Amino acid sequence: MTDTRRGFLKRTALGLAGLAATGLPGNAQEEKRPMQTKAQTAIPRWRGFNLLDMFTMRSRGDFPEDDFKWIRDFGFDFVRFPTVYRLWIEDGDDYKINEAMLAKLDRGIELANKYGLHVSLNFHRGPGYSVNREFTEPHNLWKDKSALDAFCFHWQLMAKRYSGISKDKLSFDLINEPPNVGDQMSREDHERVVRTTVAAIRRISPDRLVVADGLSYGREPMPELADLGIAPSTRAYEPMFISHAGASWVNYQDYPAPAWPGHGWDRKRLEEHYAPWADLARKGAGVHCGEGGAFNKTPHPIVLAWLRDVLEILTSYGIGLALWNFRGSFGVMDSGRTDVQYEDFHNHKLDRKLLALLQEFA
Repeated sequence: MTDTRRGFLKRTALGLAGLAATGLPGNAQEEKRPMQTKAQTAIPRWRGFNLLDMFTMRSRGDFPEDDFKWIRDFGFDFVRFPTVYRLWIEDGDDYKINEAMLAKLDRGIELANKYGLHVSLNFHRGPGYSVNREFTEPHNLWKDKSALDAFCFHWQLMAKRYSGISKDKLSFDLINEPPNVGDQMSREDHERVVRTTVAAIRRISPDRLVVADGLSYGREPMPELADLGIAPSTRAYEPMFISHAGASWVNYQDYPAPAWPGHGWDRKRLEEHYAPWADLARKGAGVHCGEGGAFNKTPHPIVLAWLRDVLEILTSYGIGLALWNFRGSFGVMDSGRTDVQYEDFHNHKLDRKLLALLQEFA
């Protein structure tokens, strides 16, 4: 029996038990349920991991098949591919395609689908924008027509290439973590880019699920895009003094020492942080959390206590989470933590306690 099937049976059993207890028909029972506990059902509550095999301009794109098998065997159903468009262009020409690298992306998607995992294909770097500072884009996605034209070209390339793959197996996550409003764009700029790109994709693949990361690096939802029928994606990194303690790519020196609860953050404040996303979920949006987790410098007991609260809150609204990452400094394997008693797993170091916590919500 598959995990999806087990989940269906479990949900069905719970639903029948609830009806038996109340004697109410389904719709009436839903009306009796407090609004704050209503979970979204527009998309599945996908749970899984980010796989980083095409994450930087130095990536080789060689997805290990074992990763997909183990993720499936551990009970998860989702992988997110943060990708860099410059891996599949040649000579810096946005319109000159390196077919050999795209063939590696094909293989990654095929492996995920082989093991029953949904793929969220994300542009971590698209023409004109990336949060990764390894390269400065020559144009601004949010302001320059040339960048937006190239951005749409690459998403239409993906729409054509994967037109035969079901929306149940593949979704498109437009661009990783748009910046704060006012840094490189206005809110209107962001809306224009999203609407233009979604229209470009749907001209080729009208049924494809499109995901849009929140503003302010995934922190802030965009209710103005609700009419598009896309899935908004949030993050599980707040507070940053837990998730990014010791991380060289942020100003961690300004953070207080990790503590949970601590420094003005607790379960209640987390609930307040996710309240706008919960509101979108209540209104029918297919909200997902595309990234989350903590860097390996945060004490492990603090990570586990904080992440449990995060998972309980998100799960109560039907919002799934993809850990950043599977293998690596945020992950369940080979994380490099110094305060974990690892389990040997096929010549990898498995963080069984972190995995077990995630499995509780899988």
